[in-house]
Amino acid sequence: MAFDFKKEYKEFYLPPRTPTIVTVPPMHYIAVRGQGDPNVQDGSYQEAIGLLYAVAYTIKMSKKSDRRMEGYFDYVVPPLEGFWQQDAVFGVDPAHKESFRWISVIRLPDFVTQEDLAWAVQEAAKKKPGDFSRVEYLSVNEGLCVQCLHVGAYDDEPATVGRMHAYMAQEGFLLDITEHRLHHEIYLSDARRVPPEKRRTMIRHPIRPAETASGRR
Repeated sequence: MAFDFKKEYKEFYLPPRTPTIVTVPPMHYIAVRGQGDPNVQDGSYQEAIGLLYAVAYTIKMSKKSDRRMEGYFDYVVPPLEGFWQQDAVFGVDPAHKESFRWISVIRLPDFVTQEDLAWAVQEAAKKKPGDFSRVEYLSVNEGLCVQCLHVGAYDDEPATVGRMHAYMAQEGFLLDITEHRLHHEIYLSDARRVPPEKRRTMIRHPIRPAETASGRR
């Protein structure tokens, strides 16, 4: 049976609808960066998703090619994810999507090296049009975070984020969004097929322990 990241690592992909604190280990991704409104038809974000899936499935199906990746095991391609930021916003402001800067990603199994990814990009580019020079290998170590399952439209996420922030403060933590620690979403529903009110999205924010004047929590 193919390895399924969502089932094997439920604490990172299937959190409850109540906020929880989690320490996320380092992970590697196929990534495409961009900016602007993700809803623009045939825009940069839509192209990014196409590039990611083309490369992801090239890696998954490498078992049928001449490429032998050391340690390869059959797996279910993990869900689409995104790291989002806006200037002067600690999280995201859905009212101003035109100012989004984003990194769209799909998780890589640990056996995939940068050389393997470079091969997959070349192979995918032979079969699908698009600017595959945008694709990169990205390593992220999120560390300590607060996360929660959001059910509903993306524009309604601020209510869930508010509950996350209230919970982290109650537990003695501070928000720690920076240029390198970002608002993170994992898309557990296919937006093309699931109506907005039923979409399931995992939201994750980086945090750090609050310190007292003496330097202790």
